[in-house]
Amino acid sequence: MSKNQKLLKYLLLVFAGIAVGALVFSNVEFNLSVNGPHLTSRPNFATAKNTFENYPIQSLKSFNDAFVQIAESATPSVVTIFTEKKVTERGISPMDFFGHHFDDFFGHSFDDFFDKPESGSRGGRSNVQHGLGSGVIVTDDGYILTNNHVVDDADAVYIRTFDNRKIDARVIGKDPKTDLAVIKVNAKGLKPIVIGDSDKLRVAEWVIAIGSPLGENFARTVTRGIVSAKGRANVGLADYEDFIQTDAAINPGNSGGALVNINGELVGINTAIASRTGGFEGIGFAVPSNMAKKILTALITTGKVSRGYLGVSIQDIDENLAKAMHLKVDGGVLVGTVVDGSPAAKAGVKTGDVILDFNGAKVTSSVALRNSIASQSPGATVKFRVFRDGVIRLFSVRLEEQTGKEIASLSKGEEKVTSALGFKAEALTAETAQKFNRKPDDGKVIVTSVSSSSNAYQAGVRRGDIILSVNRQDVTSFAQYSSLIHSVKSGDLLFLLVDRGGSKIYFAFNV
Repeated sequence: MSKNQKLLKYLLLVFAGIAVGALVFSNVEFNLSVNGPHLTSRPNFATAKNTFENYPIQSLKSFNDAFVQIAESATPSVVTIFTEKKVTERGISPMDFFGHHFDDFFGHSFDDFFDKPESGSRGGRSNVQHGLGSGVIVTDDGYILTNNHVVDDADAVYIRTFDNRKIDARVIGKDPKTDLAVIKVNAKGLKPIVIGDSDKLRVAEWVIAIGSPLGENFARTVTRGIVSAKGRANVGLADYEDFIQTDAAINPGNSGGALVNINGELVGINTAIASRTGGFEGIGFAVPSNMAKKILTALITTGKVSRGYLGVSIQDIDENLAKAMHLKVDGGVLVGTVVDGSPAAKAGVKTGDVILDFNGAKVTSSVALRNSIASQSPGATVKFRVFRDGVIRLFSVRLEEQTGKEIASLSKGEEKVTSALGFKAEALTAETAQKFNRKPDDGKVIVTSVSSSSNAYQAGVRRGDIILSVNRQDVTSFAQYSSLIHSVKSGDLLFLLVDRGGSKIYFAFNV
């Protein structure tokens, strides 16, 4: 073999090695940390899309067949999740009868009083608490999306698949702030669902909910409905809420199940219902698939969810606030607290600024902006415009990682009682500070009571609020505050800035 032939053979081997390496590592991400390089694999999401949306509807049968095909496509990707948790129940001895309420006594069965604790337990008997929920297979190698509250604190987790296989699962990661979790099973023959783009969902669009409501006997129940609303927040289910609301029937046990569109794509993770009775009343909530996909990827690749931190508290602007602040801008949110030393403080953002847009997108609500900030990676540079004193200013800020911190004529102590105000306030002294669990240097004036029928209460003023400014004038003493209040006439718009637990909040209302 000639030298040229040997060289050619050598080069071919090198290129072959590079090609193989590229294939092996095409699904691997390198993260450099202080401990050296760390390999983390990215999830292999399903990509084979259906075309049900173009299904020709020529009769009632074809309309019916379309939904059947959607359900048949998505149902194999939904699993029933079972959890077990060991709990210890305290046994009761005859000596315990005295000093206990009767309802405590009758809350136990007759056998509970005489059964001895199991081996290894002290003063009680161990029991296993069973839980049930739903999950969605999102990769062919066994990653499953579900709700955090389905698997939280579980000692054992297993699933039952569409083909009735029982498989042990392990929890990969949890994110309580969005009520999402990822579990994994080691099994073959799984059918992952295609994750759709929840941002493209429209109100009134058809959707299908799949899950295991009310028990294993109802596994993979399919219900149909529409998207009732998008961007639902302040529901009280999680810290970061951007829920899809649907009237597709969702019941207890559906948690963690799939909400799919007419293409059979996952557009939401069913999370909860709004109900007075505990049953279905036509209002269900699902975490959007775009949010779920980000959380899923973060939990798989890094084991945690890192969120951007700007360092401000924000609030929506109602008609009264806009009038009080003489705002002539459309939309935006109002900055309350600016945390000392935060990225916002370093950039020069101030209390009273109105944030108009964020990274080129118009700001429509405080919830949407909060979610947008949190969705950014720590270290990312964001740009936003604010309105301040009639001038629009542009800010460019490098976000940090969120760590969990989010933020006269009357004698001393005499209350200023004005029925028109709807609240009472007094000087913040050492005595009143102790009474309201505040510090004497938190401010000068504190709200001591608020009438529940007043405009002040309806606007949000509460007992214990520290009044920082009245009608744009800083409160420097109780006497000065009283003077400001005396100038307010019935029917006037009162504009307050208060401190509540370290967070600054604006209120505006007619007295």
